[in-house]
Amino acid sequence: MYKAIGVIELKCIPKGVEAADAALKSAGVEMVSSHPSCPGKYEIILSGSISNVSAAVNHVVSHFEGYVIDHSIMGRIDEQVISALFGTQSVEARGSLGLVETFSAASAIKAADVAVKTARVDILDLRVSRGMGGKGVVLLVGEIGDVSAATEAGAEYARSVASLSATSVIAAPHEELWRQL
Repeated sequence: MYKAIGVIELKCIPKGVEAADAALKSAGVEMVSSHPSCPGKYEIILSGSISNVSAAVNHVVSHFEGYVIDHSIMGRIDEQVISALFGTQSVEARGSLGLVETFSAASAIKAADVAVKTARVDILDLRVSRGMGGKGVVLLVGEIGDVSAATEAGAEYARSVASLSATSVIAAPHEELWRQL
């Protein structure tokens, strides 16, 4: 079964916590994360079947209409993206490094999905919102040609939704940099 991801951003923390509870109670979804994000917003990321994620997101949107800033439902997400969101991926820092930074969590998740479906790369890390002013960033590793193609594909998606912040491709990162990532 393919998994889906639902992302909901609300404009205040109390209603965000209440919305997270409502989402979990409305459909059989897993909570990837539920936390305050900068500046004073609340972000919910859910995972599960497309029908359950859609039901949970739609439930929150309809019941918390005045508080929802943005929401997104993404179906058929690559398993690497799911693992990266849960922090359970185990990828070796090797080869080349590509980075795509976006202005939202939802666009970072989708950019990561587009990237890994474009070329043979692995997600080293996928960070969303916390400590980044609401931004998201995906770190990709692999051979330079694959990393370049995947980074550009992820960036093109983010650009198409007016959410691209920046990109970088480093052909051979210094060993000390790998240790810090």
